[in-house]
Amino acid sequence: MTAAQPSPPQPDDDHPTAGRTPTGPYAVVALASSAGGIQGLSELLGALGPELPVPVLVVQHLDPRHRTVIADVLDRRTDLPVELAEPGGKPVPGTVHIAPPGRHLLIGSDGDLTLSDAELVHFVRPSADLLFESVAAYYGPRAIACVLTGTGVDGAMGVEAVHSRGGTVIVEDPRTAEFSGMPQAALNTGAVDFVLPLVEIAAVVRGLLDATGQ
Repeated sequence: MTAAQPSPPQPDDDHPTAGRTPTGPYAVVALASSAGGIQGLSELLGALGPELPVPVLVVQHLDPRHRTVIADVLDRRTDLPVELAEPGGKPVPGTVHIAPPGRHLLIGSDGDLTLSDAELVHFVRPSADLLFESVAAYYGPRAIACVLTGTGVDGAMGVEAVHSRGGTVIVEDPRTAEFSGMPQAALNTGAVDFVLPLVEIAAVVRGLLDATGQ
């Protein structure tokens, strides 16, 4: 770690980090969550503070049979503007773009937001794996990917893609997550740089982004 970047709590032997120095500078933060994710996202986004220098892309597994109010809910809990992603739009620094229910959210080869009705991945749509893989392909080492609470294994393949392109991977500590499935699956890949309790993730993200501008 450079002096400008926050040092994470040292994990025990059961939760080793990859031990790499994040390469930055960063241009995007991608978040993934499932069960328990609304509360987790609320806490994380609320702690990021205003004027974030990069866009935030979010996959939260939602029931596509019902109209979603997730953007309205999260918008009340953070200083950052929150909106459902629109196809063809540009990711806006300081704005949270959320995948609509039942649609994959990706970054296209031109850097635009893309929505897809393609097949489910690991039984879910939107898929964190697809988001992370597209972010890795477009942003490379400028990406931060974070896996929060949730059941299943969505996001594990995606964090490997982010890691392989030099990006930085943060995982909520499975031992303190409300649902440990997704964080544990990501951790099991070995492609993880930080393993942190939810309450500490925002400070590390801000530290990485602040270091980008120094």
